[in-house]
Amino acid sequence: MNRSNTHIIFLITLFAFFTSIHAFGQESNDAIFQTSIVGAIFQGDYDGNFTFGELKEKGDFGLGTFNHLDGEMIGLDGKFYQVRSDGTVHEVSDSMKTPFAVVTFFEADKVETIDKPLSCNEFKEYISSLLPTRNIFYGIKVKGDFSYIKARSVPKQKKPYPPLAEVAKEEAIFEFNNINGTMVGFWLPEYLKDINISGFHFHFISDNEKSGGHVLECNLKNVQLEIDYIRDINISLPDTKSFNTLNINTIKSEEVKKVEGVKK
Repeated sequence: MNRSNTHIIFLITLFAFFTSIHAFGQESNDAIFQTSIVGAIFQGDYDGNFTFGELKEKGDFGLGTFNHLDGEMIGLDGKFYQVRSDGTVHEVSDSMKTPFAVVTFFEADKVETIDKPLSCNEFKEYISSLLPTRNIFYGIKVKGDFSYIKARSVPKQKKPYPPLAEVAKEEAIFEFNNINGTMVGFWLPEYLKDINISGFHFHFISDNEKSGGHVLECNLKNVQLEIDYIRDINISLPDTKSFNTLNINTIKSEEVKKVEGVKK
């Protein structure tokens, strides 16, 4: 084999190598990354060792909470927000930690404009009609005008931590009328119910970054719906004594509905 042919083969091999790296990077972005599991949170495991600096490397969109269960988290366009129980919203520092978070690098596969009034339940039914299968995962972004949002946050907890069902009794409720913002959420299949919240789960952040929380009720006015089809999930379990000693049981659907305000 002459030098010219050897050089050509080398260039082809090099091109194939870098192409495979690029393809792998695209595939790895199309995944959910999750810290801990919801079963641990329901039992009061509110201290994780995963920082938000590390979380930003796993996704730019998502939801979750903070160590000590100190409020609701919203991740949108690479920025992370904390909605505390007093209703204030704060941008999250990289050094803060989370016991439970779910993120992805959001890339819309389907986009729809909705310009008619819909309640949350009507909206969820509409989204369900658009899903090509109920066996994969979906990231869901809803941006625009809302005639009504009912949201909540939970207060920071002290040790010994109570289970989530007890904390939910202390939740702070916020109601917003005629507000612009974005609902950030996921739809997950029933078979993940002991890993995460199955069905729909939404958090909200206003455009002015001053209002938000875990969505309990909503009425849409004029919004853009974006859906990201996701087929991979990666879970990082906490390396903590509290997690390692938990006896994690199956979560009853009634308990999830009570704690999360999930109606459908």
